[in-house]
Amino acid sequence: MVVTALVAAAVALVPPFLGGTRELEISAARALLQVDLPAPAPGRLPLETRLRAALWFGLHLAIGGVVAAAVGIAVPLALIAFAERLGITEGALTGTDVGPLGPGDLWAWTAVGLVLLIGTIYAVAGLGKLAATMAPVLLGPSPAERLAALEARERQLAHRNRLARELHDSVGHALTAVTLQAGAAGAVFDRDPEFARRALTAIEDLGRNALDELDAVLGVLREAPPGASPREGPGREGGPRQEAEMRRAAPTLAEIDRLFAEGVDAEVDVGDLPPHVSREAYRIVQESLTNAAKHGTGTARVRIAAGGDLTIEVTNPLAGGPGARVRAGGAAGSGGRGLDGMRERVRLLGGELTAGPQAGSWRVVARLPITEGRHD
Repeated sequence: MVVTALVAAAVALVPPFLGGTRELEISAARALLQVDLPAPAPGRLPLETRLRAALWFGLHLAIGGVVAAAVGIAVPLALIAFAERLGITEGALTGTDVGPLGPGDLWAWTAVGLVLLIGTIYAVAGLGKLAATMAPVLLGPSPAERLAALEARERQLAHRNRLARELHDSVGHALTAVTLQAGAAGAVFDRDPEFARRALTAIEDLGRNALDELDAVLGVLREAPPGASPREGPGREGGPRQEAEMRRAAPTLAEIDRLFAEGVDAEVDVGDLPPHVSREAYRIVQESLTNAAKHGTGTARVRIAAGGDLTIEVTNPLAGGPGARVRAGGAAGSGGRGLDGMRERVRLLGGELTAGPQAGSWRVVARLPITEGRHD
């Protein structure tokens, strides 16, 4: 008998410590108590989390038992007292000698039934509020889970910022170049149809390249279903597969020639570069030429050379004089997002970026370590 009791006790103590029990309790608290609890993190639960969940499970059972007992006593007693008072039943209170109350004290028993019923209602409401207060404490995330959630959120934000930079640089450059080429073609269409034809061909190439890059970025976005949590599989937002897809889709310095249209004097001598350096360098040149087309005038000079570091230099004459260009900050039309994006790219690689007016021109110089820096 003792062994059976011990085995039964051991079996009864197992469910509170199971991860599935905690998930069920969290779902119940969300639905019944309207408590905003985060989804349980995957993996093995720490002992502290299991103990908190077991305590909640025990309190849940205890409170449920108290409420069930109170309702089981108060409701029947109130109904019997009302029935006796109205004459529906007779002798139902026989043997209910409790202190000064006897079977014939119908008014008193009616009052007791009402008090118990109202007290039970208030007790249930109070216990519900107490449970709603304690649920985040006992079922909420552990410090490790909070840290994991913050790290996942940080990865999401970094991924979204990266997507925003890619879209800004690729689509922004294409739209700027298309606008300028279309304007130039329209201005000389009658007197120089050959130039207009070349401009239209350039517009076609720019549009095709921009669509390819946009489709690649949108393809990465489509992999994360709406409302998906950061832990739902390798294709999650900011996950390894998405980052790999973005890296494969991003152009490198091997394709730098497609940025050099008429009005660009370029010298490129880089050789083989690590892919992450080549990708970021391409975007820096692209954004620099976009700003030159939007805010500068004349021929833009591009110099890219690889030594101990990769050095990128883009220079273009200022439109409207140095004062107007300085007020523009190099990217007034985009609220400064272009320069901010370049600084972020250079910072992630551990390099240096300088940008500003110099001798009537706007000069951007970026130095990127070839063998150091982060590869993401």
